[in-house]
Amino acid sequence: MKIAVIPARGGSKRIPRKNIKPFGGKPMIAYAIDIAKASGLFDRVIVSTDDEEIGRISRQYGAETPFVRTPELADDHTPTVPVIAHAITACQSQGWNIEFACCIYPGVPFIQVDDLKAGFELLKTSGANYSFPVTEFPSAIQRGLKRGLDSRMFPFTPEFEQTRTQDLEQAYYDAGQFYWGRVQAWLSTSTRLHSGSAGLVIPQWRVVDIDTNEDWERAELIHRALQSELSK
Repeated sequence: MKIAVIPARGGSKRIPRKNIKPFGGKPMIAYAIDIAKASGLFDRVIVSTDDEEIGRISRQYGAETPFVRTPELADDHTPTVPVIAHAITACQSQGWNIEFACCIYPGVPFIQVDDLKAGFELLKTSGANYSFPVTEFPSAIQRGLKRGLDSRMFPFTPEFEQTRTQDLEQAYYDAGQFYWGRVQAWLSTSTRLHSGSAGLVIPQWRVVDIDTNEDWERAELIHRALQSELSK
């Protein structure tokens, strides 16, 4: 069995009620649910939440809420792996025979079915414990600068200060959309999400980390532009 787990706690502080705030005509979490269902990859699509309203809206869009997330797994500092492990364990206790679980974050309006499918294929063919989308840094991280209190700038890695950017190795960062994982990896305390996992490269324009109101407004602008282009 393959399941999608969408972790959506109710206590978002920087953007209150972010997971169910209207975005492009529907609650933000609906994008994750809709794409998971449209992919045809999953036997069950579930939402892990501690919030009754989030649970109700999630069910309206076709997700299941077979358990309530515990308060200790719903604060600002809880990492992803324990939340998904809790979801897997809760579902296993109901008799579900789960082989693969995909964590899909709730704030992903630009997630695509093809990426979910490619991520799953990459997980299987790579033999890695996890796979997830990544994108290229827009500038060479080896040429990064730090700013002192007197406004003076200094390189983080002085040995690369004179190196041409085209001669430096390309660096990538986590797109923050989803993680495919084998159940034994999610349940293990020794595996890590990023170290040794398989990375699926996706375009930079589809990577928007929505943590602030400014991020939200930028995402809305991109979404409106895409919808306008599709309607032509």
